[in-house]
Amino acid sequence: MKSSSCPYLAVKITPAIPVVGGILFFFVMGTLLRTSFSDPGVLPRATPDEAADLERQIDIANGTSSGGYRPPPRTKEVIINGQTVKLKYCFTCKIFRPPRASHCSLCDNCVERFDHHCPWVGNCVGKRNYRFFYMFILSLSFLTVFIFALVITHVVLRSQQSGFLNALKDTPASVLEAVVCFFSVWSIVGLSGFHTYLISSNQTTNEDIKGSWSNKRGKENYNPYSYGNIFTNCCVALCGPISPSLIDRRGYVQPDTPQPAAPPNGMAAYGATQSQSDMIPQEERVRE
Repeated sequence: MKSSSCPYLAVKITPAIPVVGGILFFFVMGTLLRTSFSDPGVLPRATPDEAADLERQIDIANGTSSGGYRPPPRTKEVIINGQTVKLKYCFTCKIFRPPRASHCSLCDNCVERFDHHCPWVGNCVGKRNYRFFYMFILSLSFLTVFIFALVITHVVLRSQQSGFLNALKDTPASVLEAVVCFFSVWSIVGLSGFHTYLISSNQTTNEDIKGSWSNKRGKENYNPYSYGNIFTNCCVALCGPISPSLIDRRGYVQPDTPQPAAPPNGMAAYGATQSQSDMIPQEERVRE
């Protein structure tokens, strides 16, 4: 008699197996959806007036500096826990990005505490959804290991009854599950371990790839965001309050540049939505 792994093991071992598997599955899907559909920490772009004012301030600052050291254009320096951090100017959003923020080329937005853009969730991973991403990959690791262990147990129990080759022949779905889990468990568990390391040291993937900070406090490029304690770093990343979203979902989208008004000679300007028939004087319409 052929049977799948879950009903067979529920009868042979314990009926709690499908319950645990269902809980893990729904937790994985819940954290996946929460990561995909939540605001990662998008920073609003500057309005045309704000961008023009900021450009004016930059020109004044670079023009009035005299002799000696002249700061590079489009950057600012701030001190965080004794460490000098440069704030870079975003030419797309027209703002000075806050510390740890970066512009995502795929989402075309500046994101607070930018970690990376994850194609599997279809969203950036940043300040507001990092904990949900971490819980997603961690629970997915448990689910993959759980399925892999149950499939192996199923094959072993069936082998004791009818032999190994017959067990493989009778349960082709279990064999396929074992192969898929075997090749995927290493990458998933490895990714969970990597992000566990990042959380314990209070770093982001972006900072780790660039080698921005050193884990040793005595070095010049020490991490100013680390609390010096693994437990504190984990609590801040996973249990701290979630900052409110800066996106105005009910607001109107404003154009990046002001639309020029139509000149008085009746010719439509570039980008104007007024039709040619609307620009005909009233006297000519009556004459026609």
